[in-house]
Amino acid sequence: MAHVLIHHEVSVGGAGKWKLCFQYCTYMYDRGTSQRGYRFMYRKPNGHLQGARGQARIPDSAVMLRLMSKAAAAGWFGKVDELPPTVELPQVTESPTGE
Repeated sequence: MAHVLIHHEVSVGGAGKWKLCFQYCTYMYDRGTSQRGYRFMYRKPNGHLQGARGQARIPDSAVMLRLMSKAAAAGWFGKVDELPPTVELPQVTESPTGE
């Protein structure tokens, strides 16, 4: 199990309605370790989080990009060389044919 500490949140949806949120969080595990990461989570009309074992269905890619754009505009993302040394970035390769 993990306790989640939300550092930043942006959302789409109106007041008093369901909101889809994009959050930057720290996951604090029972074993004493922690990890930072991003998640999508719904908030109910009353403002409480909808617990779904970490799963939130994203209606379409346009909504996901809108949330990520809001996060970028709020200054969440630094330059890659500003990331802490413990962050491991995935290796991205492209074949010569672009496949």
